[in-house]
Amino acid sequence: MFEPLIIDPPQPADSAVIWLHGLGANKYDFETEAKLLQTHVLPHTRFILPQAPTQPVTLNGGMAMPSWYDISDLSSPRQCNIEQLTASAEMVIALIEAQKKQGIALNRIILTGFSQGGAVVLHTAYLAYPNNIGGVIAMSTYAATFSANTVLDASKKTIPSLHLHGTQDPVVSSILGKAAYSFLIAQGVSASWHDYPMQHSVCEEELTDIANWLRQRLTTE
Repeated sequence: MFEPLIIDPPQPADSAVIWLHGLGANKYDFETEAKLLQTHVLPHTRFILPQAPTQPVTLNGGMAMPSWYDISDLSSPRQCNIEQLTASAEMVIALIEAQKKQGIALNRIILTGFSQGGAVVLHTAYLAYPNNIGGVIAMSTYAATFSANTVLDASKKTIPSLHLHGTQDPVVSSILGKAAYSFLIAQGVSASWHDYPMQHSVCEEELTDIANWLRQRLTTE
């Protein structure tokens, strides 16, 4: 596994955001956004941007590209390689534990993910990691491992989530994103939903919403 891009803050770190990129992207995809948030909102927050392994993706004709797991169909959130998704979640857990060893409290660690990366962080926070973290930001994504039979542990209901999606997204339908949000609401999670007139991308208004949500949870002043 590649080493993550770690962006240390200008002031001593007391919190961390682990931010996963999407399919076909790389660990530098959200470097600019992380640095902007750090400069203007979160001067005490370390950003960790991991790199997905390069592996064949069935959806794209078997072409090898950075991916957190293989996927064969975007029409259903569960047409994916669960074993590879689980391995990616274990990588995220290792990053959480590394931050914990450096003195960052678990309730001050936020998992963020775009598209495929979002599916990984939702799975990690609510199903795979036995402890609680400070929250989840799910960007233009879906829940690959939530189903009608999934019941969250009671403690997991205390992990807040922020869901952001483009209304014109041709890659991951906002219907799938809203389904993940609605599932967590039904389970008793404090979840928020924002959508924007954009496609499978990121917009300035979305970054403002992310900044406000993170400020509420990670600033100590």
